Amino acid sequence: MKKRIVSGMRPTGKLHLGNFHGALANWVELQEQGDFDCYYFVADWHALTSDYSDTSLIQANITDMVIDWLSVGLNPQKSTLFVQSKIKEHAELFLLLTVITPLPWLERNPTYKEMKDDLTEKDLTTYGFLGYPVLQAADIIMYKAHGVPVGVDQLPHVELTREIVRRFNNFYGEVFPVPNPLLAVVPKLMGLDGRKMSKSYDNSIYLCDRGEELRQKVKSMFTDPQRMRKKDPGRPEICNVYSFHKLYSSEAENQEICEACQAAGIGCTDCKAKLAQRLLESLQPVHDRQDYYRQHLDQVRDILAEGERQARVIACGTMGEVREALKV
Repeated sequence: MKKRIVSGMRPTGKLHLGNFHGALANWVELQEQGDFDCYYFVADWHALTSDYSDTSLIQANITDMVIDWLSVGLNPQKSTLFVQSKIKEHAELFLLLTVITPLPWLERNPTYKEMKDDLTEKDLTTYGFLGYPVLQAADIIMYKAHGVPVGVDQLPHVELTREIVRRFNNFYGEVFPVPNPLLAVVPKLMGLDGRKMSKSYDNSIYLCDRGEELRQKVKSMFTDPQRMRKKDPGRPEICNVYSFHKLYSSEAENQEICEACQAAGIGCTDCKAKLAQRLLESLQPVHDRQDYYRQHLDQVRDILAEGERQARVIACGTMGEVREALKV
């Protein structure tokens, strides 16, 4: 049998290029390798841990996100796509894992500390937010995942899951395999202002951005801060616009832009215009598929329903083993 991998994404709004290069591109690549049985889920319960005060947009966000997944290449014939909250067994396993997870393990979670510092406008002093890594562990081990595709910054999450699995197996027997992180090489891709691309920073280029809206965003991108005039030589190695060119322009064009920038032969305005055109060309197939699925929402619902059916079969089997192990 193929080794199973599991990953999820919170439906907190439109997906941007950072989401694509940070996760989705790797998901599609793993799917296309044919070596893995891929399970990708909409982590709507995880969205509640930080956005519990206003849940009005979650359903619309789920639809938007799954359309983006399908539009960038996730294939329901090759990957199982489903919504977390439709599989109630996740909540049961989460509850059982909470009773064995030491509190200090959660308090030392670096992401917990970072998000509390970054999202100061939200009250994150809740049990649900502190305990979300345990829910994440339940999501992963429910499907007895061999691996979890992550970037380096998410390694602490997987390691915590591994610790919880070892503790569970020590108490109740070898029910779960210890999952391994599948490290992805994530290209450096910052937001329009040079910070991490994030919805909360309002500095993102979204997968759905088109035409003049996309061109205007690219025009606003920060460049080399020391290059004040076109006649000043540039430093493409530190320029955020050039980092995008390395992903979206040809090798020959990259070389040409690099040399012209260093020799003050091209200005930032012209460089940005070239980038905007390359982005529009690259995203056109995505936009075409977005338009298609927007007009065929019944297909999106059917894909999720079938994914939920497949996921539920495995989840029910796993929870049968867990209940037997715990004698509950």
